[in-house]
Amino acid sequence: MRGAGRRRRAVIAAVVVMAAVVATGCGRRAADTGGGHADAEEYATVSQIAESIAVDGTTIRVGSTRARTTVHLYEDMRCPVCEEFETQGSGQALLDLVMAGRIRVEYTLASFLDDRVGGHGSEKAANALRAALDQGRFVEYHEVLYAHQPEEVVDGYTDAFLLEMASKVDGLRGPEFDAAVKGMKHRDFVAESQKAFDESGAPGTPTIEVNDQRLPLYEGLFDGQQLTVLLTSL
Repeated sequence: MRGAGRRRRAVIAAVVVMAAVVATGCGRRAADTGGGHADAEEYATVSQIAESIAVDGTTIRVGSTRARTTVHLYEDMRCPVCEEFETQGSGQALLDLVMAGRIRVEYTLASFLDDRVGGHGSEKAANALRAALDQGRFVEYHEVLYAHQPEEVVDGYTDAFLLEMASKVDGLRGPEFDAAVKGMKHRDFVAESQKAFDESGAPGTPTIEVNDQRLPLYEGLFDGQQLTVLLTSL
């Protein structure tokens, strides 16, 4: 995370903004608190979740395109606070809501930590995740990489490590994927994704937007139950 690398603490202003987001429902009536769209897909297993790249060429979309709520996450794969959010915070809650057809999650993969702490791990991980998307295994690989995230200051996302982690995802390894990892096939995607992050005005990672409204990064967002309440109230 940028700055001191520590999670910003809850403040009164953050609570007020969060309350306003829930109250307005991002333009929806406050009383309209039902489930997702009736025709939004639900998924029995993680491997069934729909994955695609948006027309902008950088946004990775996970879940039903007809879900009523969109959560956009800006992440750097080397960021320890992103790892905390995904593995100890609200990552599982978001996945559960995706599988239920309640939300779609979109990702912009930044790589600024390579410049800050040295190496190319963020770029390599983003490239490998884009290659996993080609195989329809982005969600599973994303989970595996965060579950085994190297220390931020260690340039641990090497080709060998990324391929080793890919072996933990059924159906991901193969000549096409391995070549994409080793040859940085998606280097243009990596560069454009970092550009999209810079242009977004996101203050660091993780940054979270719900239906295009940026949320303050406060303790409640790391509580899966609280975030679920927020998202299902919209």
